[in-house]
Amino acid sequence: MTWGNKIRLTVFGESHGPAVGAVLEGLPAGGEIDMEEVLAQMARRAPGHDRSSTPRKESDEPRVLSGLWNGRITGAPLCAVIANADTRSSDYGEIQNIPRPGHADYTAYVRYHGFQDVRGGGRFSGRLTAPLVFAGAVCRQILKRRGVTVGAHVLSVHGVKDVPFDPVHLPAALLEDLSSRYFPTLGPDAERAMRAEIEAARRNLDSVGGVAECAAVGLPAGFGGPLSEGAESVLSSLLFAIPACKGVEFGAGFAAADLFGSENNDPFYYDGGTVRTRTNRAGGILGGITTGMPLVFRAAFKPTPSIGREQDSVDLAAKKNAKLTVRGRHDPCIVPRAVPAVEAAAAVALLDLLS
Repeated sequence: MTWGNKIRLTVFGESHGPAVGAVLEGLPAGGEIDMEEVLAQMARRAPGHDRSSTPRKESDEPRVLSGLWNGRITGAPLCAVIANADTRSSDYGEIQNIPRPGHADYTAYVRYHGFQDVRGGGRFSGRLTAPLVFAGAVCRQILKRRGVTVGAHVLSVHGVKDVPFDPVHLPAALLEDLSSRYFPTLGPDAERAMRAEIEAARRNLDSVGGVAECAAVGLPAGFGGPLSEGAESVLSSLLFAIPACKGVEFGAGFAAADLFGSENNDPFYYDGGTVRTRTNRAGGILGGITTGMPLVFRAAFKPTPSIGREQDSVDLAAKKNAKLTVRGRHDPCIVPRAVPAVEAAAAVALLDLLS
């Protein structure tokens, strides 16, 4: 996958191959990168935190091959590899011919004529979000020096809801706090209730999905453009590259369809010499261009398709119906680990817009 215009990101590797990695091109030379901050973001995404995630253990420490010297960006493509260590490829032998429902096994089989690497989902695995988070951790440091802060929280898990962002008054300190936590929520009781929902699904050999809500503050007005150059288009194109992301909405999103124009429009006013809006149902974007208000969006994630229950499938070699029980180690809910990936995608996309 290669993505981007002025900032170009290439993600490579497969879930059970020797490594996954990223190449970032177009970064401004001379920028200082704190690798401790990068490692902190990698740790948020890494598996094995607790029973809400897969027990697979990966250190997720990136090894930088080029583009960084003495802690500063050199201007050359920034390349990093992340080793795959804790793999159990034997868990995936059966799915070579029997595709897992909800996974890309069948479509990949058709697209690549059966030659795709099925181990751990191969190219389609959530493991590929590790290099994305690395890239985002680098880009968010560049954005922060420009006054832009990105952060997200788990808005819902299987109907259990957290408090949503205030789309008008959104302090950068709150986003920084959220982006330092593994299971970030705003409400004090939301995490406990969500964890209970995830644990119930795990015990029932099932899984649950949810929604991550992300925001960026400090964005100046005037960045983006119409149609495919719009901020929503740029952000969405990278957000949908996160495996299991099935929906993205900005501002009021789908709820705007139930409003009158008089309700949905955000009234303008002068705050000193700055134009602001009293509400922010647009989510900080009008006509694909940033308004200067907080940019707010939500990304919906489906339940993890690998579950312990027996499911109906087909045997592609024998050309007959078949039963399948998925083995291996899988997240009963991917949303907490998806949050840093959502932040990372936002950081990379916003740096591309602002460059």
